[in-house]
Amino acid sequence: MKTIKNDSWLGNFLRISFSVILILLIGSSTMVLLDGGLVLVPEAGEANAARPDGTHGKDWGNPDGEECVQCHRKHTPGLYQEWNQSMHGQRGVNCLDCHKADGKDKDGFRHKGQLISIIVTPKDCARCHTTEFQEMDGSHHSKAGDILASFDNLLGEVVGGPEAVNAGCKQCHGSTIEIGEDGKPLPTTWPNTGIGRINPDGSRGSCTACHGRHRFSKAQARTPDTCGKCHVGPDHPQIEVYNESKHGIIYHAKTTEMNLESDKWEAGVDYSAAPTCATCHMSAGGGEKPTHNVGERISWTLRPPISVKNNLVKLQDGSEFDVPEGQPLPKVGDKAKESEVVEVLTWKERRLKMQNVCTACHTDSVILGHYNQFDKVVDLYNDKFAKPIAAIMSDLQKAGTISPAPFDEKIEWIWWEIWHHEGRRARHGASMSGPDYTWWHGMYEVAKHTYFEFIPELKKVAGEKEANALLEKYFKPIPGHAWYFEGMNPAQIDAVRKGFESRYGKDSLK
Repeated sequence: MKTIKNDSWLGNFLRISFSVILILLIGSSTMVLLDGGLVLVPEAGEANAARPDGTHGKDWGNPDGEECVQCHRKHTPGLYQEWNQSMHGQRGVNCLDCHKADGKDKDGFRHKGQLISIIVTPKDCARCHTTEFQEMDGSHHSKAGDILASFDNLLGEVVGGPEAVNAGCKQCHGSTIEIGEDGKPLPTTWPNTGIGRINPDGSRGSCTACHGRHRFSKAQARTPDTCGKCHVGPDHPQIEVYNESKHGIIYHAKTTEMNLESDKWEAGVDYSAAPTCATCHMSAGGGEKPTHNVGERISWTLRPPISVKNNLVKLQDGSEFDVPEGQPLPKVGDKAKESEVVEVLTWKERRLKMQNVCTACHTDSVILGHYNQFDKVVDLYNDKFAKPIAAIMSDLQKAGTISPAPFDEKIEWIWWEIWHHEGRRARHGASMSGPDYTWWHGMYEVAKHTYFEFIPELKKVAGEKEANALLEKYFKPIPGHAWYFEGMNPAQIDAVRKGFESRYGKDSLK
């Protein structure tokens, strides 16, 4: 804590005078008297928050932590500055409140006479932030580490290499933290702030994935760039889609009007310029309360080869799971997965939660129109491309034409990228109003790679006769593929020609 000691009345007078001058210059801080000293407190947002639960000096504000503060102030001044300017620092929550370990902790070790842990887990944070922990603990974010048992990880570990996975995949999804005999995390799994990190105390997640240590800023967690660390790239380009959308364009133009430090931060009340990722998926607005469960307002799943609408089932033990539309749905009070169902949200109720947030700034015609366009793109992708290709791949495996092992044949790589890259981009583009990602980076590439990579490879693998039989069975009944079997409709081509010639002159389209 940045404390001005009461050495003498003259010393205090000079220090306070200097601080007043500094405050007049920077216009963002004030001085308050705490425990016989003076502390520099930021006024915006940070100073308005309530203290943690419990007793000062017992549950938080550990007196022994003052020694930690003074040492780090000297040896790691940047870390100290970040902590001191944080809400924790200005409210007296110090190093030991977060880093103090229990004798049973496998990641505890002696440091300067104190038993501490380098890793601060969500379970540690839950001592003060109980609601946030409970909401996060059952969410999709906390399960991000499950990628370690998926085809994505197999592709990384085997085809790429473990070193790339450690420094790549696991930095977003989270690693399983391993602890050495000295109680410190091994360098092969640390540092790591992956959102689904599996911690030594059994908890899942990392609060610092969004609230970077040691500032733990609310404002940082509300910016799209924070989400963009992981939601970026060829298979999940949410940050790129957001930046090209009208929402993203306005946000970047009006960032100073976003009131990001506000404690309440309710859409339409505390700000109105534009939403960020947090606005739609987590924050308050349109009568919806804030939540750290990022999947609660999502009605489609856009990750798998074929999208489905998902109902959400929450259990007594804090976990939750999705039930695809059309499958049997348990009721409140039923037993499920060794626990009891406490809440069921249908996909329609999940969608309504998101739409309620939209009403903070939009009318029903805009909201319903957006969802109509979004749904139709997902249906187009599903019905025209994903379902027939998935059926063909299944038939090839059943016939023994291709092996059941993944990634050992070219046609599997082509299908992987159609759904895992281009297909996801198209669906996410439509979901977040990104036109270029819906079409050129999305459906255009889905179509191009289907017709001119997947089908030619299918003919090589299965032979011309068998390939044509599969295409007749799964592709030809779909009206959207008629052009492939019958050629372009002359009327369609003529309409394009007339439009082109009206702009560039007769016979300009050769």
